[in-house]
Amino acid sequence: MTTPLEVELPHRLGKAEARARIAGNTHRLADAIPGAMAEVHEAWDGDWLTLTVGAMGQEVRALIEVEEALVKCRIDLPGVLGMFRAAIERAMKTHGEDLLLEDRSLD
Repeated sequence: MTTPLEVELPHRLGKAEARARIAGNTHRLADAIPGAMAEVHEAWDGDWLTLTVGAMGQEVRALIEVEEALVKCRIDLPGVLGMFRAAIERAMKTHGEDLLLEDRSLD
C-alpha cells in the first residue's frame, strides 16, 4: 500500500531549461538520502520523468511532469513512509527547487 503525495514546484525557467536541470540533478537525490546506500533510476518519456529511489529496503516511485512554469511531482510513499507524508511534503516544497531545478552547470 502506498500513500500518494503531490507537490507542484513553480519556476520561471521554461520547459526545456527546467527539464535539462532536472535531468542534470537527479543523481543528487542519492546524496539526500541518509545512509549513502540509495539507488536512483530514471526514465524520460518526453517531458515526463519516471523516477525510482531505493534505500533502506524501501522503494519510492515518482512521476514528474515538466511544464513551462511548473513541475508537477506525484510521489508514491510506501508503507511506513506514508506516516511522514506531511514532513516530506514540507521538505519538497522547501528544498525541491534547490534539489531538482538548481543550475549545477558551473560545478
